[in-house]
Amino acid sequence: MCAWSPFPGIRRGLWSGAGRSPWDAPPCLLSGSSSGEMEVLSVGSFLHELIIFFLMLCVPGLDSARFSVIGPDHPVTAVVGGHIVLPCHLSPNMSVENMEVRWFRHELTPFVHLYRHGEEEFGQQMPEYRDRTVLLTDGIADGNVDLVILNVRPSDEGQYRCSVQDGDFQEEAVLELEVAVSGSAPQISMEGYQDGGILMVCHLAGWYPEPEVLWRDLSGQLLSSSVETKSRDAQGLFEIKSSLVVTERSNQNVSCSVRSARFSLEKDPSTFYMSDSFFPRASPWMVGWSVTLVILLPFVCLACFLFRLTGKIRTELEWRRALRDAANVTLDPDTAHPELVLSGDGKRVRWERTWQPRPDTPERFDTEECVLGREGFTSGRHYWEVEVGGWGLWAVGVARESVSRKGWISLSPQGGIWGVGRPGGDQFLALTDPATPLPLSPPSRIRVCLDCDRGQVTFIDAGTEAPIFTFPPGSLPGERIRPWVCVVDTDTELRLSP
Repeated sequence: MCAWSPFPGIRRGLWSGAGRSPWDAPPCLLSGSSSGEMEVLSVGSFLHELIIFFLMLCVPGLDSARFSVIGPDHPVTAVVGGHIVLPCHLSPNMSVENMEVRWFRHELTPFVHLYRHGEEEFGQQMPEYRDRTVLLTDGIADGNVDLVILNVRPSDEGQYRCSVQDGDFQEEAVLELEVAVSGSAPQISMEGYQDGGILMVCHLAGWYPEPEVLWRDLSGQLLSSSVETKSRDAQGLFEIKSSLVVTERSNQNVSCSVRSARFSLEKDPSTFYMSDSFFPRASPWMVGWSVTLVILLPFVCLACFLFRLTGKIRTELEWRRALRDAANVTLDPDTAHPELVLSGDGKRVRWERTWQPRPDTPERFDTEECVLGREGFTSGRHYWEVEVGGWGLWAVGVARESVSRKGWISLSPQGGIWGVGRPGGDQFLALTDPATPLPLSPPSRIRVCLDCDRGQVTFIDAGTEAPIFTFPPGSLPGERIRPWVCVVDTDTELRLSP
């Protein structure tokens, strides 16, 4: 009689199959065995089957592989507009060709990217990732399931989950993606007068995340801005305008820089220099006259008399100073570009398409449409005025004696030129490197003020006496400085005022 088993199905599974030893067979099939031997064999077989049963019962999916999903332990940083690889792999290394790989943000569906049954599926992919994700399938056989995100956007920033499932077994890793973009360098412009000083505005755009705008004086001390406006464009990038009021008593030379914690840098500070002529001044005689009128009414007539007298003296001194500083500037035809036409007295210049028959000497500009003044200055203070007729392309200023005359040159202090104008577009610019946009409309008459002793040049609207731009002291080299003009349009004529 065969011994009864409480697990007949399991016993059938254990008995079946080739290569079994006779000891695996049920005791009732062993011939020539005594009943005692059969009882011992039946108990041993029962214990063997019981152990295997509990292993299968307590460890479901015993035939499934066991693994861990590994991602980076630090945030991954991407640049807006570029692409980024989100790394993820299995440990130990094993093929995931027959597994399911799901990249998602907060919910399993919709997903960022899905791979299963040996191919990629896009039916329930998040719309914002459509045509922007690629699974690097070259490493799938080794357990690598890296995901590439193309054309990164600010909205891509945040947490990602890399999930790998094999049968009933599933593991995932969590990654953090940070997005950043370095936008335009800060640009400083002068917006007018406010609260007894000059309102300066620092403008920058195209940054993410929101950067910090820093104002400093030239000693590096931080300054507090008065107003800061922020906005975001359609791509989510930040545009910031930070304003600062600079008074005559404060440090007149300021710089603006932008700092991003994500880039760990301060980018290309922009610096603005102002001379004393930028600041409006109240007449001390007017203040004295008002105080005297209020406090000492009997002396009002005397105060008025003194005011008129000192006004006449001051006017006379200003006239004498003007006569001393005014320079009678004429243009040097030996330096004129062949497309420039000068008047006989050297006071006017215009551009024509016809190439003038002039000798190609070392002194002549052969590429840039420029001409220098005959006069040169090495010391003292001098000024002259240039009238601008028409709305073409032009520039006025000064140049060093050794400025290059051949080939393309930089219209900036680096190229030996200090000027303002409209050399290549509609905007009125100071010829710095890069050019500084000026908030004023191009004036019809510009006064060029040269201070050789301080190495400084200032431009003033001769019609309104409003300051235009000042290159900082020490900008000009210690060599001979000559007047300089540039005309690139038939619609414009420059005239040197007497």
